[in-house]
Amino acid sequence: MGGHGYMGTSFDLYEKLSQCGITTYSLSPFEQKPFAGVSRAMIFNTSRRVSAQIPYIGVAFGIGYGIYTWANARHEYLLSKAGHAEAAGH
Repeated sequence: MGGHGYMGTSFDLYEKLSQCGITTYSLSPFEQKPFAGVSRAMIFNTSRRVSAQIPYIGVAFGIGYGIYTWANARHEYLLSKAGHAEAAGH
């Protein structure tokens, strides 16, 4: 794999250090800390994505709330004496 002439992959997960007559191996920094900065990135990415969706959610919530309040007011009106008279066609 890779043709580097030493043990390892093309992604250099293991890097061979050459010393006189001694063969040592070390892990790459990406292999040592696979979750470095994940929690910080998670917080900022989540807040950025949520804030980008607020306009869409806000419009949908506003329309839904408007329909809900209109329907409740209409229902209360139809339960009243005037509402009964209108529904009966008098």
